[in-house]
Amino acid sequence: METRDGTILLVEDNPDDVELTLRAFKKVGIANEIRVVKDGAEALDYLFSRGPRGLPAIALLDLNLPKLGGIEVLKRLRADARTKLLPVIILTSSKEEQDLIAGYGNGANSYIRKPVEFAQFAEAARQIGLYWLLLNEAPPI
Repeated sequence: METRDGTILLVEDNPDDVELTLRAFKKVGIANEIRVVKDGAEALDYLFSRGPRGLPAIALLDLNLPKLGGIEVLKRLRADARTKLLPVIILTSSKEEQDLIAGYGNGANSYIRKPVEFAQFAEAARQIGLYWLLLNEAPPI
């Protein structure tokens, strides 16, 4: 059985959004290691070649990614026994209802629209950390 290694996997291609996310987590005191990958293919490579290191505690997944989009990444994660139960939080700027429906329809655990202002983004990061890293009891993987 796989284990979780406590990291947060951030799948995000926009360097500004990466920096904003890292700053927000740091501001609210989330000390977990954050591993950043820049496209869907890199996310799958990272997750499926982990070996004995285990899986991250959560994956934060953008939808609009190069090489392989977020919904396709989610489909592949849910289709594989190793990652089927990995908590996946879609973190996107998309306001499209079809993206929301596709996210949940393909097994996302949560769908969060990125707030524009840093203070709001930091509060969203605090709540993600509080719920997904402290309160939520994840299934064994």
